[in-house]
Amino acid sequence: MKWNILYDQNNPPALNDIEKYVGSGLWENLNTFLKSTYGIQPKLSYSRCSMQPGWNVKYQKSGKSLCTLYPMDGFFIALIVVGSKESSQAELLLPSFSKYTQDLYKGTPFSAGGRWMMINVTEHEILEDVVRLIQIRVKPKQPA
Repeated sequence: MKWNILYDQNNPPALNDIEKYVGSGLWENLNTFLKSTYGIQPKLSYSRCSMQPGWNVKYQKSGKSLCTLYPMDGFFIALIVVGSKESSQAELLLPSFSKYTQDLYKGTPFSAGGRWMMINVTEHEILEDVVRLIQIRVKPKQPA
C-alpha cells in the first residue's frame, strides 16, 4: 500500500512504523548517523506536494535543513539541497561519488538557491554519498 494512503494527514506514523515500512537497514544507519553526529532529533512533517505526498522526516541543525527523508517501500528518498555555498565542494568530490549520484547531480538544474536532489537511497554506496553531501552542507561537530 502507498505510504500516503497508509498514513494520511490525520494519522501520523511512529518512527518505528516508518522503519518497518522502509524495511532497509540503510534507513536506520542514516538516522543513527544524523542523531549521533549532529545531536538532533527527527521531525515528522506532512507534505501535500504532488511529487512526494505524505509524511516525511526532516532533520535541521540551527535552522538549516540537513535533509528530508521520504519513506518508500523497500528504500527511501533523501532530499538534499546543494546550495551555491556548497556547490564548489560538492563538485570537487563528485568524481568520488557513485555513478548514480554523479548523474543525478549533473541532471539536477540549479534553481531556487540550489540543486534540489531527490536521491533514491537503495544501496550502501548511495547512502555514503548522502552522508558526504550532508557533511558538506553542515560540518559535523569536532570531538572534544
